Amino acid sequence: MDKFPLKGSREAAAEGNSYITAYQTVMKKSNGHSIGAGEGDHPLAPHSNISYAAATTSLTAATDDEDMIDITPRSSPGELIGGAGSYHRETATESDTERDYAPNQRTMHHHQHQHVPTHSAFGDPMDGALSFYGSSDVQDDIPGIGQYEDFHTIDWQRDIARDRMRHRYIVKKRQDSVWDLIKGSIDAGSGWLCVLLVGIAAGCVAGMVDIGASWMSDLKHGICPPAFWFNREQCCYPAKQSVFEEGNCSTWKTWPEIFGLSRTGTGPYIISYIWYILWALLFASLSASLVRMFAPYACGSGIPEIKTILSGFIIRGYLGKWTLLIKSVGLMLSVSAGLTLGKEGPMVHIASCIGNIFSHLFPKYGRNEAKKREILSAASAAGVSVAFGAPIGGVLFSLEEVSYYFPLKTLWRSFFCALIAAFVLRSLTPFGNEHSVLFFVEYNKPWIFFELIPFVFLGIMGGVIGSFFIKANLWWCRYRKFSKLGQYPVSEVLFVTLVTAIICYPNPFTRMNMNELIFLLVSKCSPGDTNNPLCDYKRMNISTGTGFTEVTEPGPGVYRSIWLLVLTFILKLALTIFTFGIKVPSGLFIPSLLLGAIMGRIVGIGVEQFAYSYPNIWFFTGECADSNLITPGLYAVVGAAAVLGGVTRMTVSLVVIMFELTGGVRYIVPLMAAAMASKWVGDALGRQGIYDAHIALNGYPFLDSKEEFAHTTLAADVMQPKRNETLNVITQDSMTVEDVENLLKETEHNGYPVVVSRENQYLVGFVLRRDLNLAIGNAKRLIEGINSNSIVLFTSTTPTQNLGPQPLKLKKILDMAPITVTDQTPMETVVDMFRKLGLRQTLVTHNGRLLGVITKKDVLRHVKQMDNEDPNTVLFN
Repeated sequence: MDKFPLKGSREAAAEGNSYITAYQTVMKKSNGHSIGAGEGDHPLAPHSNISYAAATTSLTAATDDEDMIDITPRSSPGELIGGAGSYHRETATESDTERDYAPNQRTMHHHQHQHVPTHSAFGDPMDGALSFYGSSDVQDDIPGIGQYEDFHTIDWQRDIARDRMRHRYIVKKRQDSVWDLIKGSIDAGSGWLCVLLVGIAAGCVAGMVDIGASWMSDLKHGICPPAFWFNREQCCYPAKQSVFEEGNCSTWKTWPEIFGLSRTGTGPYIISYIWYILWALLFASLSASLVRMFAPYACGSGIPEIKTILSGFIIRGYLGKWTLLIKSVGLMLSVSAGLTLGKEGPMVHIASCIGNIFSHLFPKYGRNEAKKREILSAASAAGVSVAFGAPIGGVLFSLEEVSYYFPLKTLWRSFFCALIAAFVLRSLTPFGNEHSVLFFVEYNKPWIFFELIPFVFLGIMGGVIGSFFIKANLWWCRYRKFSKLGQYPVSEVLFVTLVTAIICYPNPFTRMNMNELIFLLVSKCSPGDTNNPLCDYKRMNISTGTGFTEVTEPGPGVYRSIWLLVLTFILKLALTIFTFGIKVPSGLFIPSLLLGAIMGRIVGIGVEQFAYSYPNIWFFTGECADSNLITPGLYAVVGAAAVLGGVTRMTVSLVVIMFELTGGVRYIVPLMAAAMASKWVGDALGRQGIYDAHIALNGYPFLDSKEEFAHTTLAADVMQPKRNETLNVITQDSMTVEDVENLLKETEHNGYPVVVSRENQYLVGFVLRRDLNLAIGNAKRLIEGINSNSIVLFTSTTPTQNLGPQPLKLKKILDMAPITVTDQTPMETVVDMFRKLGLRQTLVTHNGRLLGVITKKDVLRHVKQMDNEDPNTVLFN
């Protein structure tokens, strides 16, 4: 929208009435390609005609600096563009589906834009004006009109209005011929077809990621010589051995056995240890190198950026095909390296990339950014659906956590997309069991009322742990961002991997795959289960008055496991703090679930032993008559939900995901109690969840609809320029093409109000900088008689005394119904308008006369200022 400000980029030095503004040219290098974007600061900030010092800054993903986003000063804009060009790898095929072409690169054959009639709000095309192709065809359109530059925000109202016009035009044309009727029907069903394709593709990609990650994870421990492409579970399928019982499986060979040694002993242990570390380093270095070289945007979980994009921000290349490919491969590698991260969060990013790519097959979505976000919302639901095998939870996650604009139509499409994705994934059965869920449990015992106390306690602890994790992780990410550490991302990844591998191997709980450990923690102990050390119980039958009751007493294996689990909890918490944010694809769901499951299992064993030791206390009386009713595995499920809720601040979607994840529908009330307690405690200790905190850390322009604006300022306090300062405007019928071009050169604004005249500044409409540039360039090429002295008209009528060259009529690109407020409008109302209408800017008037403008950037800066935060941290163009 406005500039993409890097801290300290804007310095205004007042010299009398003139201002010198140091502007920056921002260049994004994404996925190995470069584009130059130089968009302005505020649309109406005062400027003088003096030359501007171009203090240019480049936002790069340079290979020599290793960091995804780097800020390096350049001496001149020319040097910046030259440096950008040298980074371009493939000129023949653009690397991103979402790549936006610069105006001078657009050719008429590249994007045959669908021609739509123009709504009256944007000017009447049937007013006899010369059209831009030198004809008066209503359907003619300028290539590129209605598109956006990189790091800009979209105008929701404008895009939705364009789609309504297009829809009305198609409905009207249906009556003309059978072919138009068929085209109209195809257009009506294109949304469902698009989400169907997204669901199928998301299910296939998720299946490949799951299968690849499980095979490579087991490769650290050994190999299956009869069929090397089998993982340990498939290799040992006839033996049905568990992760603690390797001895029963003769087909699976550990690395010492490959070298001719036995499976156990000091020598084999050391060899296994070394191979474990080497494989982990290999996988991590591959993942980090791929991200650094090909797709800098593929690192992290991606959910903060997806939230920002869905709120109406443009980040070119973030959802491109290179990002999709590298994120998928890098995710398999980073999970296999044994790092404390999950693959569930990045699946949302992967599914959104798929959604973006498929949306370009349908012009209705590919060329309209507001409509495209409906597909992206459905895709993010499919991402959670395939990550957990939880389609309903995925829809609710998209609604509660990531989506900004979620109409009922999008809800249905999200439901359909999640259903298809889960069905396709179920066909591939990567979870390896007969259920499509990740940790299926079969508890047949009901919970008793007394247990709500420990469940709420787990919720409180989950909120505390979540808040601690957010604060610690933010502190480390901030340190990484502003220190030299950020310049060596691959080295950081390798160091974290080395430390993780060395620390985690000796402890059997930290050595195993996190999914397997969670499954162990949530499983119930059945009689004769000797493989799971958590089930080392002595079972005894005690005589009661009416018969015998079976009770269990924990053996030494349980006590040893508790100490190992406490150690695992501390290690995993510390490692997750330092791991989340490194430059590899990394999610947060599984580490959070694991921390909660460990805490829950320990509390569950404690409650179980309390019931065993004191069976006659009044709240147990009659409840424990038949057998032990306390199920420690249930506490692990509740604890997992509590910590995940504390970290992400989800509630409804969290509970649904958890009962879909485990199949435990009868335990909804305990899960709800824990999730609610976790959110209350978390909000009391810190208002932001991990994703919102990372959005604020990165400075993304996100107006959170959940937060209240509680200040009493007015629109006049926030608008730019301030009162008694010069207003940059375009008049409706008195400026020449040269005047407009000079205004565009001298100012960097993103749009200009059109007024009646300089003396009589009554508002006529609003025109975007990009549209003006495209329209003037197009007219000069294609319309004879247009030159620098041609009058630019934003009206329907030509002045009668026009003796000069042919005028250029641009009413077609004028927004004649811009959103306006008066200078006395409370900022509370203005902020609500920006949130609920998705505005890009609003014009401020007084008695009908134009005073200034408020942009989304102004609103974000004002909110930060009111909250005593640094307003210059907002990233914007």
